Amino acid sequence: METQPPKESLVQRYKVVWRLLLISNLALGAYLFARARKKDTVTEHGKAAEKVPPVLPTASTTTTIPEEPVISSPIVEPVKIRDPIPDDQQRELFKWILEEKRKVKPKDREEKKRIDEEKATLKDFIRSKSIPSL
Repeated sequence: METQPPKESLVQRYKVVWRLLLISNLALGAYLFARARKKDTVTEHGKAAEKVPPVLPTASTTTTIPEEPVISSPIVEPVKIRDPIPDDQQRELFKWILEEKRKVKPKDREEKKRIDEEKATLKDFIRSKSIPSL
């Protein structure tokens, strides 16, 4: 009595065929996608050329008076004058900025010096009785 080896599954047996089918399907899909995209770009350029037909000069166009272009000035919105921010809110804002400056890690000595100067200025604003208006 001879024992038969266990049968291999179809996937294992035809592994090369499955891989070939998968790769060929992916290649076909990429080809079709690229071809459709190329066709879209060609039709867009073709439509743009069709929209602008060449204008042939005629006797009627040469005798008409050319229109003057309308010059419009840009619309300028008036500057909105805002209410001044109260001193206590400004102090809170300066405190928040100071806390954020303290969290910053300087990269070199120059940056550390600049941050220290900014922090000193903020501390002066916080300690002062009246905050200067800008």
